[in-house]
Amino acid sequence: MKRIRFGTPEKHVPSAYCPAFGYEETEVRYPTDGIVFRDYAEGCLLEFPYSPEENFYGGGLQMHSFNHKGRKVMLRANSDPVAATGDSHAPVPFFVSTLCYGIFVDTARYAEFSFGVQKADCAAGGAGDGTIGQSTEELYAARTDGERVISVWIPGAHGVDVYVMEGASILDVVCQYNRMGGGGPELPEYAYGTYYRCNSKHTASEVCRMIRYLSDHDLPVSVIGLEPGWHSHAYSCTYVWDRERFGEKEREELFALCREKKLHLNLWEHCFVHPDSPIFSDIRKAGCGSYRVWNGLIPDFADENVRRIFGSFQRENVVNDVVDGFKLDECDGSDYARDWSFPNGTRFPSGMSGDVAHNLLGTLYMRTMKEEVLQNRPTFSEVRNAHALCTSYPFVLYSDLYAQDVFIRACVNSGFSGLLWTPELRDARRGGAEELIRRLQNAVFSAHCLINAWYCEKAPWLDLDCEDEVRNLLKIRVGLHDELKEAFDLYRTTGKPPVRALVCDCTDDPETYNIDNEYFFCERMLVAPVRAGEMSRRVYLPRGRWETFDGRPVEGCGWIEYTCRDLEDYPVFRRAER
Repeated sequence: MKRIRFGTPEKHVPSAYCPAFGYEETEVRYPTDGIVFRDYAEGCLLEFPYSPEENFYGGGLQMHSFNHKGRKVMLRANSDPVAATGDSHAPVPFFVSTLCYGIFVDTARYAEFSFGVQKADCAAGGAGDGTIGQSTEELYAARTDGERVISVWIPGAHGVDVYVMEGASILDVVCQYNRMGGGGPELPEYAYGTYYRCNSKHTASEVCRMIRYLSDHDLPVSVIGLEPGWHSHAYSCTYVWDRERFGEKEREELFALCREKKLHLNLWEHCFVHPDSPIFSDIRKAGCGSYRVWNGLIPDFADENVRRIFGSFQRENVVNDVVDGFKLDECDGSDYARDWSFPNGTRFPSGMSGDVAHNLLGTLYMRTMKEEVLQNRPTFSEVRNAHALCTSYPFVLYSDLYAQDVFIRACVNSGFSGLLWTPELRDARRGGAEELIRRLQNAVFSAHCLINAWYCEKAPWLDLDCEDEVRNLLKIRVGLHDELKEAFDLYRTTGKPPVRALVCDCTDDPETYNIDNEYFFCERMLVAPVRAGEMSRRVYLPRGRWETFDGRPVEGCGWIEYTCRDLEDYPVFRRAER
């Protein structure tokens, strides 16, 4: 890995907020002398060499695109990405190429990456043959003539550090990037089980009833999640238990039941501090953004004192031996589908600009909760926003907004950028039992198995007559414990992500270059999800010997047609033992 410094890098960059950041400087074959840097009044520009045969992946948790060749990607935090623009819950300025190198640009700005843009002074010429395209495909087809580059535009910056790494495969490169951020997180044993989030309005007594139901019906879960109703005020938040829904006596009964059932509690919150919160005045004095969100202050988490104030209150008044995890919501901002966010013109006492604060808010929030609230106690929590070098944080990204195919693509993409993602089971009322089971299958065979029933008065499968199928799936998740633990141990020590696109491991196989609906899972599995309404699909099995999850041999490899025998059949394959 090699670092190249251009101009004067900014203060608020991802590496500055990565406690485990580190790398070993080595020589690389990549032509670093071919990188062009230009500093302009309004920002800086980088140009990297480009080869027509290479394909590009990464850029964080991309929901609507996979292979970025020929695309422009704007890395901007946004809770509601609606198209393949680059907007993301977790934008990460790290990309890998099928030529087996990776480039990390250490910036938190809304950087724009253009993969294969044509230079104005290139030698291409000629009047062409005069043919006029007769379809949108012909009109907008990529042209390969002339010199092309990878262009990276960083507004507001006048310098940046660039890290170049290379290896024998994309997986080698991704592992280097992940180790640079400290490797994967160390997780507690309960992390590999299923999380069940209760209805947002449930009282402590109703949560207890849900816990007893799950236990009595042999539905194994390891974590119970409480949604906004536990606060005395949410949107914005007080971080104080609601006296009516979670009175002291009822709360202690809930804690006691969790201890009895060996369950952990995970609490929803966001970081916008309501005026009724006991920390409101201290946060306003110590440092906050120049605007409010939902009438709440935006803490300046780049300031150590602010982190300490925010964290100490919850550590002393909320956390105990049962409450050891959080769901950090709404820290990704919304620019399209909602009416909440804070403006890019927001100022923070630390000097962060609004755009940088948007991209880094989740990272700084995670750090605050991990170090100040939990004091580095083992956890596996949830967050709505992350950025670069977040590999070592024990948090998984989530959202309940998407159709299943988008959930699946995010699974495939997550492994390129040091991120974990849950394709959570959420509202399946429109699709009935079939959609619920297909979504839960996807969640079971992912980095984090989450049932988000915040909208449900009772368990979401009860009106769909599929409790037996749900029970079977939750027991499969229990049975995956050892393989998940092995995969996460490797993630921590080697940087190898537990969920990976096929092209990661099979970079020498062009058939994998555009497969965005299959992924490697743990060490020996390949998952090819089917959606509601499907009973068969084409599956690509890379070179080797394969068998189905239940041990049936698969003839050959390459492209096969897989037909599900019934709703409980799900295309998961294992590498066969030799």
